[in-house]
Amino acid sequence: MTVEDSFEPLLSDGETTVTERDVRMLRAIDRTGSMSQAAEELGRSYPHLQRRVVELEAVFGDLTSRSRGGRGGGGTALTEEARTLIRRFERLRSELGGVTAVAESVISGTVVERHGELAIVDTDAGTLTVRAPARAERVEIAIRADAVVLVDSDSPSETRTSLRNQLTGTISSIDRRETTATVTVDVGSGVEIDAVVTTESVDRLGLEVGAPVVAAFKSTAARATPADV
Repeated sequence: MTVEDSFEPLLSDGETTVTERDVRMLRAIDRTGSMSQAAEELGRSYPHLQRRVVELEAVFGDLTSRSRGGRGGGGTALTEEARTLIRRFERLRSELGGVTAVAESVISGTVVERHGELAIVDTDAGTLTVRAPARAERVEIAIRADAVVLVDSDSPSETRTSLRNQLTGTISSIDRRETTATVTVDVGSGVEIDAVVTTESVDRLGLEVGAPVVAAFKSTAARATPADV
């Protein structure tokens, strides 16, 4: 993967680069079931669109599956390779929505309820309220480590009341540096969440491996991207 100075998301393999324009093209093919209809919808010429698909497939493998016309008519569908490529691109876009140097935890889940731009998502770690795109069902939730607050699981705090998402777990590791530390919390079912805190906070809170703790974060600090494109 490569990132230009403009922070435009790009996926590269050698000299071939997947851009936002390519992802829009693949989504249009998926939506219309036809390269020609996708070209018309995007205002592009069919020969140019077809040539671009061939260029991408030469590097990333079969992205489309074509069926010939007949009683049911022909059409074009995306392959699993294409859907994986789109998910990789969306994950990169999500990461570039914040500071890419900060680690993120990713949790998979299913949207069960919506309230405007926020969604209730069932995950292996519990129910979370996050920002989610419209119509997405299966999602991957990215949580920035610097947005996670660690709270003593036995001590109620006013700070926790404004943090809708609260997952109880156990500290599995602490990567301590000069002034900051990355604390990894096992919140169950094989799910881990990272939190970046100051070393002063580690000492003040008495954080240590094996200690119970609550990893809390606001709904707006968690971004969901479609996992079932």
